[in-house]
Amino acid sequence: MQSQTAYVILGLLSIEGEQSGYDMRKTIQGSVGYFWGESYGQIYPMLRRLTAEGLIVPSRQGGKGRGGRREYSLTAAGRERLREWLAVPYRVDPPRDEFLLKLFFGREAGPGVLVRHVREFQEKNRRVLATIEEIGRMGRDRNAQHPHFRYWMLTLEYGVAQIRAALKWSEMALKVLQQPGSEGRRGVEKKPRGPAKKRRGTARQ
Repeated sequence: MQSQTAYVILGLLSIEGEQSGYDMRKTIQGSVGYFWGESYGQIYPMLRRLTAEGLIVPSRQGGKGRGGRREYSLTAAGRERLREWLAVPYRVDPPRDEFLLKLFFGREAGPGVLVRHVREFQEKNRRVLATIEEIGRMGRDRNAQHPHFRYWMLTLEYGVAQIRAALKWSEMALKVLQQPGSEGRRGVEKKPRGPAKKRRGTARQ
């Protein structure tokens, strides 16, 4: 089982007990979706695959769950597979951040372009920070006694620390970009020529 989607499903069921594919999509959006981009189109095929492997089981054989949706629960084999995966060293996938890519090539941008990008970056991060902090407050009010709570909060606080660091960096970036002479350039400069070659022969004295 190579797909990380499988472990997202196993992990969610280890917490929630029973969920349908639709429930999983909603849970992902409000939890791991803030740091893990999951392909929702893979959930239902993976549910069938995990069922065939005996790692999950429809909780109501021949029946339906809430709203007519079939719900699934974790088997002992599924919990063991999840624990095996948790024990394996995590891999670091190469990041793909278009904002940083544009910043890296920013000398070719037009005047003010990067300043606008950084300000948009700030606004997006402030919105996400406000949302995450609100989730944290709600979590403390509703789930402080939940056995998974400390792990949720460690994950959440990591995200808060990252965003705050990014916002602090963005203030510095704006100062740099707004310095005289730091504007981007339009077009492509010609390559500088080397020293002019001496003409053949010698000039008459």
